[in-house]
Amino acid sequence: MVERQPDDLDLDAVFKALGHPIRREIIEQLADGPKSVSELAEPHDVSLAAVSKHLRVLEDAGLLDVEEDGRVRRCHLDAAPLSDVFGWLTRYRVLWEDRFDALADHLENEDR
Repeated sequence: MVERQPDDLDLDAVFKALGHPIRREIIEQLADGPKSVSELAEPHDVSLAAVSKHLRVLEDAGLLDVEEDGRVRRCHLDAAPLSDVFGWLTRYRVLWEDRFDALADHLENEDR
């Protein structure tokens, strides 16, 4: 059995959060600044309850902070977990670039 490190679990939550198009669109909406739940729900053809569930997934992944002001819930993007994902992806991008460079070198030398 493989034991997961705490960082792996955070990455899993972020990838899960990014795995749905509505959640990715909500992240893009929040990149422009804080928005209320109703403002976030407006462009999506789903119920307010469904948007709230999507917001919970984003919050659980650490991508969203919710501030309650009376009856209004304002959501703020926390992009720090995206930085962790970027670092993880960059490591594998470099690996694959190296492999493709080695393959290109091999193919060039084979032609000689």
